Amino acid sequence: MITSPPDLTPELVALVQRFPPDQGPEPHLPDPAEATYWRWADELAQEVPAEGLWLFAYGSLIWNPDFEHEASLPAVAPGWHRAFCFWIRRWRGTREMPGLMMGLDRGGSCRGIAYRLPDRDHRTQIHRLLDREIDADPPTNAPRWIMIDTPQGRKKALSFVANHKGAAYSTLRDRDQVAAVLAQAAGHWGSCAEYLQKTVTALQAQGIVDRGLWDLQRRVAAIIRARFPQG
Repeated sequence: MITSPPDLTPELVALVQRFPPDQGPEPHLPDPAEATYWRWADELAQEVPAEGLWLFAYGSLIWNPDFEHEASLPAVAPGWHRAFCFWIRRWRGTREMPGLMMGLDRGGSCRGIAYRLPDRDHRTQIHRLLDREIDADPPTNAPRWIMIDTPQGRKKALSFVANHKGAAYSTLRDRDQVAAVLAQAAGHWGSCAEYLQKTVTALQAQGIVDRGLWDLQRRVAAIIRARFPQG
């Protein structure tokens, strides 16, 4: 169990934090039409199980949920793992300096939090999640029903997973190279370093250990310290 504070601190993040102007969607990757969001929401809402709508969160949906929920449980998604597996040229990156964002990719297992959403208007609740998580059609961060294990047994939950055929999917897995991207990329929502720091801190607060992510934040912290030796 990792109990020490993360190396990547808010103070280090502040050294690389910036908010360049939003360049908008890339011409070849326009935002989905509103009708498309509603079509996806309709399709997903039809598969909500009888026990209710559960959402599996593994990253920013833990530290910035931005949705109503009535209950939460620790959960494991077998067959999936966290990975910085898709490029972003907006939000926390730019076209000149793309960033990387985290998704669920195949293989391994992932500990996260399962949230039970209210038993009302599942279509609208799902639409809100899609609007937040998806910014291209077809999406690289794709909505999908997955099976998760919780203290209350196995459940069917909605989550967002990596679409290997998506235009933004990244095969970059060398940790030093990934860390170099995260240590410098930023967009109008802030830096990738901030995203990583908040995720690691939130997971630790939930008692969740992701050793790969912990190693990655250590590498990002080392890069920032080397760039700002007096920071």
